[in-house]
Amino acid sequence: MIFETLKPQIETIIANTSKTVDERLLNICELLEANVSYYNWVGFYFRNGNKEELKLGPYVGTPTDHTIIPFGKGICGQVAVSNKNFVVPDVAAQDNYIACSITVKAEIVIPVFVNGENIGQIDIDSNTPDPFTEADERFLEFICAQVASIL
Repeated sequence: MIFETLKPQIETIIANTSKTVDERLLNICELLEANVSYYNWVGFYFRNGNKEELKLGPYVGTPTDHTIIPFGKGICGQVAVSNKNFVVPDVAAQDNYIACSITVKAEIVIPVFVNGENIGQIDIDSNTPDPFTEADERFLEFICAQVASIL
């Protein structure tokens, strides 16, 4: 499966200390978007200091107006509060969904934990209905653990 071939590449990106953390996060976004056909927007959101909000970090895909997301709002804001993975097979069926693009059909958000604290998340939008499986969740949890090691 594609995820197993991408894991060593993720580890190589993470280990490249000649690049800044943001450069490495962007490289991860680029790798995922280029290699997983149904990952159409890939980005990171992080807690904005002590505020109860998320701030957009490195990402690839269509530019978004959602650079700040209050905790509890949208899928990302809900993950900031719940500390749990959130897989949305059909964004149209979600009441608390923030639309970034009319082409987005599904979303997956996985939190990043540092020392047990939810400090951010990886957010992936797909233009394909219901594409995410448990394999996506496990793979993205692996990425978030790798990312946590450099934050």
